[in-house]
Amino acid sequence: MRAEQMLPDHLNQADLNGVTVRKGTVGAFLFNAMVWTDRSASAQTRAAAERDILDALPALQALGLFEVMEIRDAALRTLIEAH
Repeated sequence: MRAEQMLPDHLNQADLNGVTVRKGTVGAFLFNAMVWTDRSASAQTRAAAERDILDALPALQALGLFEVMEIRDAALRTLIEAH
């Protein structure tokens, strides 16, 4: 399946198992994960990234992201598994 088959250009979101998944959800998660794991980032920046990660979890789970990928960073993996 190609990206445009999952979510055509004219659509910005899809409903998967009752969860709204917006275009860019996985990309935003990856960006926030990098910020959250960056120990040189400020506490405020890391906290904002953590909020965004947790807010995105239902969509990421609906996509099945964590069924096929394992998070290598132990602290981030623990955060995800706790929620």
